[in-house]
Amino acid sequence: MAGNKTVILGITGSIAAYKAADLASLLVKDGCEVHVVMTASAQRFIAPLTLQTLSKNPVTTDIFDEQEGWCPGHIELADRADLLLIAPATAAALARLANGLADDALTCIALATRAPWLIAPAMNGKMWSHPATERNTELLRERGAVFVGPDEGLLACGYEGAGRLCPVETIAARVLEMLAHDAA
Repeated sequence: MAGNKTVILGITGSIAAYKAADLASLLVKDGCEVHVVMTASAQRFIAPLTLQTLSKNPVTTDIFDEQEGWCPGHIELADRADLLLIAPATAAALARLANGLADDALTCIALATRAPWLIAPAMNGKMWSHPATERNTELLRERGAVFVGPDEGLLACGYEGAGRLCPVETIAARVLEMLAHDAA
């Protein structure tokens, strides 16, 4: 059990975004307090209401989402986080994170938090193996980000290869492992 640890679940615009519903549900069952942050592209694949119901918390979809109190919502979430999980993480998200761009709620939270990052990539295999993506991944690892996946197999685009989102059970297990390690 995660013992009321706060996980910020960032969801980006990949076809694998629908799997974040199962991931959020697993994490809540494991005792995590899950706060979902969705990019605009992610909302084209799965509705915020689904994640709100499964996480039992409001979903942040915009940097200007209203919050109670005086503290900006993205800063409050960044401060509360015990772990930032980005699943699925697209090539675009990796590039924005690696270059320190803060142009939406998720990237603002990422820059503001001091919690560890766990990133689960999901994209076309050619995008995953592109030198720019490889360099962005390397930069993020150098800064302490931990990666889980991607897996190999049949991709949504019809190609075979690396780029599939890891099974949500694997991602959830890695989250619990990192939270337990951080508590020790």
